[in-house]
Amino acid sequence: MFEVLPQLPADPILGLSTAFKADTNPNKIDLGVGVYKDEEGRTPILNTVAKAQTILLGKEDSKTYITPQGVQGYIDGMLQLMLGKGNPVLLADRVAAVQAPGGCGALRILAELIKRCDDKLTVWVSDPTWANHIPLIGNSGLNIETYPYFDKDSASIKFDAMIDCLKQVKKGDVVLLHGCCHNPTGADLTNEQWQIVLETAQQTGFIPFVDVAYQGFGDGLDEDAFGMRLLVNNLPEVIIAASCSKNFGLYRERVGIAVMVTPNTSIRQAIQTQIQSIARGIYSMPPSYGGALVDIILNDETLRAEWQSEVEDMRLRMQDLRGLLVSKLKENGANKDFEFVKKQKGMFSFLCITPEQVQAVRDKHSVYFVGSSRVNIAGISKTNVDTLAKALVSVL
Repeated sequence: MFEVLPQLPADPILGLSTAFKADTNPNKIDLGVGVYKDEEGRTPILNTVAKAQTILLGKEDSKTYITPQGVQGYIDGMLQLMLGKGNPVLLADRVAAVQAPGGCGALRILAELIKRCDDKLTVWVSDPTWANHIPLIGNSGLNIETYPYFDKDSASIKFDAMIDCLKQVKKGDVVLLHGCCHNPTGADLTNEQWQIVLETAQQTGFIPFVDVAYQGFGDGLDEDAFGMRLLVNNLPEVIIAASCSKNFGLYRERVGIAVMVTPNTSIRQAIQTQIQSIARGIYSMPPSYGGALVDIILNDETLRAEWQSEVEDMRLRMQDLRGLLVSKLKENGANKDFEFVKKQKGMFSFLCITPEQVQAVRDKHSVYFVGSSRVNIAGISKTNVDTLAKALVSVL
């Protein structure tokens, strides 16, 4: 049976991680895998998560299944975090949601929901987009096309070209938008540009699908939700996938949420049954642990305030690292202007160098990041930034 299946090439990012581990250079630098790291290169457990774990251990009295939609306190807390407390769509009972195994699980559930609605429509994704968007959505059988987004030569968003393309999208097609901290480029839409995206959606009738994996890592928790909330408050239908991997540091617990904003309560009730049916057919029942931790944090006033402070600390650290990298590149005589790195947001930036230069910096200096030139800003530290800057300048 299995002899007919060929061996597949390694995943580009996971393969990079394997190569990094095998490298014996004591000064090697890993800027590939997208996890937050502190100054010591660790991905820490947040203090609030540690406290929530202790609380949960003391009060959890069963390991039976939770409800099919997930931990209700988690869902309620996340919807308020994403959409804003007292949002009219929440008060009008227009939002269907299920807890999902990570943001990836949410994306796949929602792709299957889209397919049930219309398996002939097209999902439009930015060029470039997060690499796993393609298999997560495409493996459901949906057609995928791209819209222009980022210009490497100018290190800026091709916004006019993007809007020109979206104006041609058919009514009922789905447009995937990064809510904040665009992965892989770090180049985000301005509030004014989000307004134009909204107006384009109203004119053409496409349905926005917002992926929110880094809320709080760009400009702040509420600021990063601007575009998503603008669409939700002004359109009858919006699809949202969100993750708690980054801003709660719950990578291995796989905590996400799949959200569907609907025109009215009766459609919301129908969609709720549909997304639970899809989840049932993929993994049956949701995990509890990670969602229970987020529930504790978001619904405890003291813990929530402390968590918000922890998210702000991570955001400001990455912002500082951007400025530090740019200044070190200047100090070392870079013949390229990297000021754009300071304007980009979140964990990732495109350095806008060639694949050949990326390979050279890996081969000569043991600095690892993907061929597109996407780097994980959180992998930079005050102890490795000089080495990194010198390595980059040497291949420019």
